[in-house]
Amino acid sequence: MNKDNESLLFKKRLFKTLESVEDALKLIRESLEDNIVDVVEVDVRNSLHYYSAEDVHALQDVPNYDRSAVDGYAVISSDVIGSSITNPTILNIVEKIYANSSYEMLKPLHHGETSIVYTGAPLPPNADAVVMFEDTKADGLKVQIFRPLSPYQNVSRKGEDFQKGSIVVGRGTLIRPWHLAALLSTGYEKIKVFRKVKVGVMSTGSELTEEWQNTGVINTTKPLLLSLIKEEFCDAHDFGTVPDDVDAIRERILYAIKDVDILLTTGGTSVGVTDLVSDAISSIDGSKIIFHGVRMRPGKPTGMAIVKSKPLFILSGYPVASFTGFEVFVKYAINLLRCSKPLSYPKIRAKLARRLAKPVGVKAFVRIKVYQLNGEYVAEPLRLTGSGLLSTLTRANALLVIDEDVEGYDEGETVEVQLLE
Repeated sequence: MNKDNESLLFKKRLFKTLESVEDALKLIRESLEDNIVDVVEVDVRNSLHYYSAEDVHALQDVPNYDRSAVDGYAVISSDVIGSSITNPTILNIVEKIYANSSYEMLKPLHHGETSIVYTGAPLPPNADAVVMFEDTKADGLKVQIFRPLSPYQNVSRKGEDFQKGSIVVGRGTLIRPWHLAALLSTGYEKIKVFRKVKVGVMSTGSELTEEWQNTGVINTTKPLLLSLIKEEFCDAHDFGTVPDDVDAIRERILYAIKDVDILLTTGGTSVGVTDLVSDAISSIDGSKIIFHGVRMRPGKPTGMAIVKSKPLFILSGYPVASFTGFEVFVKYAINLLRCSKPLSYPKIRAKLARRLAKPVGVKAFVRIKVYQLNGEYVAEPLRLTGSGLLSTLTRANALLVIDEDVEGYDEGETVEVQLLE
């Protein structure tokens, strides 16, 4: 038997038993238990789009004192009970307090006294409310108060924003601009984060070209994946395109895998004689194919292997199938490596514009265009097949997941779809 026939029989054995999506995810989780990326310390101001490596607790109360929420007069609220335009309360002004005034230097208020305060200024000891300037009339060192106040009216309480010891950012949280500001407000200058996950992409296929020309097929799948990697706040690495040659594929895998945490290959994933990725992986000492072939559409030939103790995902050369494999499996692996939760996108319910059928036993990921018609959301399936049709991605704004045991849905039936934006 020649080498090509042996390769073909090997791949047919791989695809004889397909994993369910859920079982494939379980295999990924079990394979990557010890593959957590390193923890590094960064300046809070440079922490945007990193993932926190620990629960970060507030170092102090924010605010760390009761402070005024308005410009006005700090008072003891019991002093101004019954105050009105016709019966004002007259208080003695003892000092003026600004937002940057030191609380420790403030004079305590006694009954019959008040202090001028500005927004953000600490309240002096014993004060528990602030009357706005427009409800007063000053006359020298005295002021008339024309309205009553309840305790802590117009006051931001100590610890109202964050209490000392409370969690400001949880472990595995993506640092967004508001997290950055909150960390600074609680006294942090540095924070421990997981370093960026490094994900590489290499394509296989003698027919592929990197630029459009009249001959060959332009490689759109690799740029698609590199962009998806960046959208996951990971470092993307391009390892080029190699021809349909087992030795060339093996050497490129070995070259790439040492510099990344996850390697993606495109093409060479099914049972054709020129689909040689699984052969190349199997020829590497210590490598192990975890699964190859999943009961899903699109993306049936998707696989995963461990090479040099690192995950390698075997993705389709077709852009839509590789997109699905990335969304379902690669994102899952990325989040495992940095102990993070997946970014969530809204789900809505919409009525199907037409009937949608699929084989039982296959989990389908259908590209959907959602729009409003007569006040209702309508879900228009774009295509269940057509793994190479990029227009089904550019036109889609949602995804409908159909479980294995569901044959499909009838026209007009209400389904839940996940928005992609």
